[in-house]
Amino acid sequence: MTVQKVKSRQTVAKGYYSSPWSCEDGGPERQQVPTGLNGLNITASDSIKTVSRRLQVGNMVLLRDPGEVYLMCHDSLRDLVGLSCSAYIEKIDPKTLQPIKKSPRLPGGPMWPGGFAIHRNGDLYVTFGRCMHRLNPECELVNSYQLPQNLAYNSHVILDSGYLVTKPIASTGATQLLFMDPDSLTPACIIDMPEPSISRLSASGNTVYVTGVTTIYRYYFDADTKTATLDENWSLDYVGNSTQSYGWDPVIDDDNIWFMDNGEHTAYTSMLNAGVSPTPNNIIRVSTRDCQDYSITPIVNAAYGSVTNPPLYCKQRRILVAYDSANSVVQAWRHDVKTNELSPLWQRQGFGMVGHGIYYPNTGELITEDYQSLKTLQGLKNGEQSVILDIETGRERARFPMKHYIQSFCFPSPGFNRDYYWLGMDKLTYVSFQPIA
Repeated sequence: MTVQKVKSRQTVAKGYYSSPWSCEDGGPERQQVPTGLNGLNITASDSIKTVSRRLQVGNMVLLRDPGEVYLMCHDSLRDLVGLSCSAYIEKIDPKTLQPIKKSPRLPGGPMWPGGFAIHRNGDLYVTFGRCMHRLNPECELVNSYQLPQNLAYNSHVILDSGYLVTKPIASTGATQLLFMDPDSLTPACIIDMPEPSISRLSASGNTVYVTGVTTIYRYYFDADTKTATLDENWSLDYVGNSTQSYGWDPVIDDDNIWFMDNGEHTAYTSMLNAGVSPTPNNIIRVSTRDCQDYSITPIVNAAYGSVTNPPLYCKQRRILVAYDSANSVVQAWRHDVKTNELSPLWQRQGFGMVGHGIYYPNTGELITEDYQSLKTLQGLKNGEQSVILDIETGRERARFPMKHYIQSFCFPSPGFNRDYYWLGMDKLTYVSFQPIA
């Protein structure tokens, strides 16, 4: 791989703690880019070392100061029998993965993999079930708040003002968007949404983007007046008269929003063959300046296409990577910023990507996964493999087994130095690269 001089993310969003990875997807814009880190820059002379630890159900890994690594886990079996669920946060050893500190059980109620983030004030904010919790860096509980609707809330974003925004995950019924005061952990503003939303939120500055079940919207929040305003002049009905199902998490670049539809599926242990709508899934682009400027492009011409997570848009190289998890296809395009045309760049057939990766702009390395159920890969029955792709060509820089038998739907994290944390639902793996002696 030729190393190019492409800058990594230099600063974190203003609401977050200044670390390489203080929230899911590396920032509220969901660009999946670490802050201030060089890429792995893998060479043929590198050895790969892995350390793994079995978990109950893992959800997310975040970084604070050098050497400070935090893990979020939750229970899910209780939900299967109709009982309330809880989550907990661990501060873990960055190399052995063993717990150093552990929070008390954090009540949640209804189960959905929520999320946590490290606020610019240094504390950890957790959203799980219908509760939000604040912890100090030693994982001690500061305070909690029960959110108003008896639904699972799927994580939160932090605005530049420092306020947190959350909403429930729902496909029907009346739902609300909440803007939470980080000090009191109570709502500063509650606003009814035009329709429910399955997708997680995204944000840029003090603007929040919400992918509803048929239409994407945005809101502006004013911290001085503690008011939120729906932008009446910007929205896109991305479903229309089609048979497509709801979209997932939006990715924000300088000029456009990118997300994928056909989010409804029947996945349990994996996304393979889990599509419900008898159509290809699409990548959707809508301009942040003019909602009439949009495009809807099939990922591939395959029936019953489906996804669960966001695409990847590399704004430095103008490369878009999207995928059809149900049919195991990954497609990359070059994006012409003047015409907004997408030119096919490379494609990987039979590649089981489910999203939430890590992308290093300076080396063009994309950390992702290839899930092939229990098929034999390189002579090993392992379910899922960690794969590092060259963003320009789709070629593999590294591949090795994770031995996950459940596809990794949740959130990985970079490490501090040529390493990363890959999170399966039942297993956390620390991966590091070192020159062969």
